[in-house]
Amino acid sequence: MDLGLKDRVFAVTGATRGLGYATAEALVAEGAKVVVTGRKQESADAAAARLGAGAVGVGGDNADPVLPGRLVATARERFGRFDGVLVSVGGPPPGFFGDLDDEGWRASFESVFLGAVRLARTAAAELGEGGAIGFVLSSSVHEPIPGLTLSNGLRPALAGVAKSLASELGPRGIRVFGVLPGKIDTARIRELHGGPADPSGIPLGRLGTPEEFGRTTAFLLSPAASYVTGVMLPVDGGARHGF
Repeated sequence: MDLGLKDRVFAVTGATRGLGYATAEALVAEGAKVVVTGRKQESADAAAARLGAGAVGVGGDNADPVLPGRLVATARERFGRFDGVLVSVGGPPPGFFGDLDDEGWRASFESVFLGAVRLARTAAAELGEGGAIGFVLSSSVHEPIPGLTLSNGLRPALAGVAKSLASELGPRGIRVFGVLPGKIDTARIRELHGGPADPSGIPLGRLGTPEEFGRTTAFLLSPAASYVTGVMLPVDGGARHGF
């Protein structure tokens, strides 16, 4: 199936590794162009080089208020258009409620929540009909994960923003969605679990791969998903048992 992504242009944040990079890779494989970000220009450039001529790197942190404008400007200057954004940000530090002080909450709020909101706000102002805004969230949107209190607080809040934005932007033909990864075999999951995560409780009996996540997210960003908006889609091998 042709996803209709040829020559479309997307910004993908946090795309030097893991789920963001896998999505950028899937988009480029389908003929799209991508602007990828990393905290440092060197890492963003390296990721873009691995992706090939259809990618350009921009260094910057999601918490930086000027980053959203830079991404849109780079997309237009380098590739001549801007069709959407995938907001992917590394998970906030682990910790239980009693371990977290105001500074921990404030720093994570700036990068995970407010940074994502700024990116979506800028994209919403720049996109036309057919545009798409995606958020990489977490299974914690539906079920808190022990020891990840910051994520448990911030990810569901972003899901609420995404749902509201889908209703507001729908009349303009702009779609908004969230993707909720479960146990995907990334460096982040290995760090949290001190090695490979336990696949028990996953009906498919294994961890997901970043490539599987990337293909799913590329589809949601594509015109092939033109009637899909406002959804929070688990990519978790069936681990979520609710509807």
